[in-house]
Amino acid sequence: MVKIIEEKPNIVRLRRFLDWVIRMVGYAAILILTSMLFKNTLQVDSSHFGFWAFSAAILIYLLNKTIKPLLFWLTIPITGLTLGLFYPFINLFILKIVSLLLQPHFEIIGIWFAIWASILISILNVLLDTFLLKITKGAGR
Repeated sequence: MVKIIEEKPNIVRLRRFLDWVIRMVGYAAILILTSMLFKNTLQVDSSHFGFWAFSAAILIYLLNKTIKPLLFWLTIPITGLTLGLFYPFINLFILKIVSLLLQPHFEIIGIWFAIWASILISILNVLLDTFLLKITKGAGR
C-alpha cells in the first residue's frame, strides 16, 4: 500500500519562494563575479547596488522557465550528438536575449564571456536542481 503525504499549501509556497530566492542570488552572483573577472566583455551597471544584475537574474529565471524547455526540445538531436556539450549554448542564447532586453545596463560584448557564463549557469542549475530537490523532498518527512 502506498502512503501519500500531503503537505500544507503554505509550506509548498515557502519552499517555492526559497527556491526562487536561492536561484536569483546564484544567478546575480555569477553575473557580478564574471563581470568583475571579464571587465571588457561584460558590462553591468552597478550604480543601483546590483539592481541590474538582479534584474538580469530575474529575466534569466523567467526565460529558463518559459523558453528553455522549448529550446531544449528543439535541440535534443544536437545535444545528443554532442553528448550534452551543446546544452550550455541554450543558456548562451538566453543570456543574449537578456542582453538585448537590458541593453544599456547589461551588455555582453564578444562570445567568450557568454560561453563561460552559460557554462557556470548550467553548472549552477544542475547543482540547484539536485540539492534543492533533495532538501525540499527530505525536509517534509
